[in-house]
Order: sequence, then structure tokens, then C-alpha cells
Amino acid sequence: MLQELKKELRAAVDPAKAAFFPRFFKAGPGQYAEGDKFLGVTVPNQRIIAKKYKDLSLSVIEELITSSWHEERLTGLLILVNRYKKADEVEKKTVYNFYLSHTKNINNWDLVDTSAEHIVGSFLQNRPEKMEVLTKLAHSSSLWERRISMLSTFHYIKQGNPGEAIEIAEILLQDTHDLIQKAVGWMLREIGKRCDQQLLIEFLNEHYLSMPRTALRYAIEHFSEETRQKYLNGKI
Repeated sequence: MLQELKKELRAAVDPAKAAFFPRFFKAGPGQYAEGDKFLGVTVPNQRIIAKKYKDLSLSVIEELITSSWHEERLTGLLILVNRYKKADEVEKKTVYNFYLSHTKNINNWDLVDTSAEHIVGSFLQNRPEKMEVLTKLAHSSSLWERRISMLSTFHYIKQGNPGEAIEIAEILLQDTHDLIQKAVGWMLREIGKRCDQQLLIEFLNEHYLSMPRTALRYAIEHFSEETRQKYLNGKI
């Protein structure tokens, strides 16, 4: 089955995407995804293939997630997310543990964003260790584990519960990496859109003078131009 899946991915290759993706995903020397390899397969095509191979075993999924090819890792994660959503409680725990044991291979923003909320966020929702796990990830030396922590809270934001996201945002607010600043700003923006705009305003009024500009710009994206300029110019 694995070889058939790989053949289907290669049959869906777009040479133009193969040339573009290394630049888009920062795979050049000294960049955060240095050395990553791309076939040139779009995400919609990967989703189609992932659904076709939804019954792959965890051992086969592991071969995909540990692949040097970006699209094979993403397709493996898409299969894993689909598997988690249909699993019973015992298998959900297995998938969750499997996921956290492979974070070194979940090593670009799209891989994190496609999977973290659906597996980590969902599994931890009603568990007492939720904030302990998310906080540990937020303090990790791994860029990807820190982003997993922030993006996992999207699961709760979508349900109208912003508390976890606020706590993790406060931990990561001064993170120097652009990808974490973007993640923090994005989740703050979603709190304002989906949960409680007043809570977002209160958070920003407390932190906007000291928080990184990237995070601030993302967080205020849906405010009026006048309000955005006030925040950006320190005039609130």
C-alpha cells in the first residue's frame, strides 16, 4: 500500500510547484526548513490521496511521517488526523501519543497547522493534564513544539473557549521566532472573531506596547484602519 500511495503522489506532481515550494516553505540554506525536499503536490491532491489510503497502519503512517519528502509527511499527517477523528477513546490515545513522539518530523508550519488542533487539542480537551502538556510544549526548545502548543488551542477557540489560548499566548508572547509570533497573533485574532472581542482588546491594551510587531499586526488585522493605526503607533 505504501508504494502505491507514493506512486500516486508522484503522479500528481506539478513541476512548477516543485520549484516554488522550497522558496515558499523556507527550505534554503540557513532558513527554518533548510534541506526539506518537495515533490510539488498540492494540498487538495494530497487530501484526495489521504482519503483513499485512510486505513493504513500506524507503522506505514510512521514511514510517511519520517520521510524526507514534505508531501509524504503531510499526507501521513492527513491520514493520521482522519484516523483520529474516527477512532474510539483507546485508539485516540494511541494516535495522540504517536503524534507527540514524532514532533521532530512535524517540522514546518503547514504540518503543524493541519494536525495540532485536531489531535493534541482534541485529545486534551477534557483532561486534567491539558495545560500541563500545552505549557510544556510552549516552553520547548523546539520551534515546532511551541507552534503545536499555540495551534492546539484553536480547537478550544472554535468552541468559544479562549482561556487556553490566552494562557499559551502569554507564555509565547515574547518569542523571537517569526513563526511563533504569527501563530500567537493569529490565535489572538481568532479569539476576537470567534469568542470575545472585548477579551482581545483587554489583552492587547495590556501588551501591545511590548509585544512583537508581527504578532500585533496579525492580532489587529480585523480592526478598523483607524484602530489598527492607533495600536501600531502606540496611541491607545
